[in-house]
Amino acid sequence: MDVIFDPARQGAPAAADGVIKNGDQKTFMQDVIEASRQVPVLVDFWATWCGPCKTLTPAIEKVVNSAGGRVRLVKIDIDQNRSLVQQLTQMGLPLQSVPTVVAFWQGQILDLFQGALPESEIKRFVEALLKSAGGQMPTADLLAEAEAAVAEGDHAAALELFGALSQQEPENAKALAGVARALLALGEDDQAFAVLDSAPDKIKGSPDITAARSAIEIEVEGRRARDQLAQHQARVDADADDHAARIDLAIALSANDQRDAAVDTLIEAIRRDRAWNDEAARKQLIKLFDAWGFDDPASKAGRRKLSAVLFR
Repeated sequence: MDVIFDPARQGAPAAADGVIKNGDQKTFMQDVIEASRQVPVLVDFWATWCGPCKTLTPAIEKVVNSAGGRVRLVKIDIDQNRSLVQQLTQMGLPLQSVPTVVAFWQGQILDLFQGALPESEIKRFVEALLKSAGGQMPTADLLAEAEAAVAEGDHAAALELFGALSQQEPENAKALAGVARALLALGEDDQAFAVLDSAPDKIKGSPDITAARSAIEIEVEGRRARDQLAQHQARVDADADDHAARIDLAIALSANDQRDAAVDTLIEAIRRDRAWNDEAARKQLIKLFDAWGFDDPASKAGRRKLSAVLFR
């Protein structure tokens, strides 16, 4: 099977025929992966039967056009491009429902959202994307300050800033997820879970909320597993096909900040028996990617390794 989506591929020039276009699985590498090495590219996954897609498309086109060429949009019909959708889903993208909009930058997945967001929220999404890509569009000050506080390790300040933003915009998934992650960093696990449980229905299943929940679950599990790393390694050494032990070992490795080793442990389990326990190893790996974030080096390297195993 030919690999349609290979984030490691480089070299081809980006498409130069407009900022908005229809794409397909044949042109995905050129229109999205290679084009994103020059400017951020949004990919709108839609379907003809999808009512919300008809609402989202005009709004996102308006925002992209107003960005003056600093971002591009590629629209992909999921029913006409099933092979591409299947490959991207295997890599952890939630394409089971549409509309889903995925942002690519420098050949990598940077962010995504689902559902027919209003124009104001789409604009904020693009603003954040352009900021990450070095663009010049104005950004949301509170969110920028909160993320800066996280980067500096000042989780108390981050909690205050994310909390203020969440109060202003109760359906801002990034803000609510930020509150939960800050609480986790401050050792308030139960409160962190409670915040996510209280998320409005509209954003409860959003990528930001899902990733925050995964991060909390991984951290809580990891605290229990941290001191049992040697024990789990001994189980794997005793039986190379003990996939439950490999999953426990990966969690322990992640908890000990050995992310690359955690990835390799799960990749080996997938290589040995991908279908074991309803693909438990692959699902655990995706959960780690969610917890670490799309930008984490271990997530990027891990997705390439996963694609190599799945599409060999």
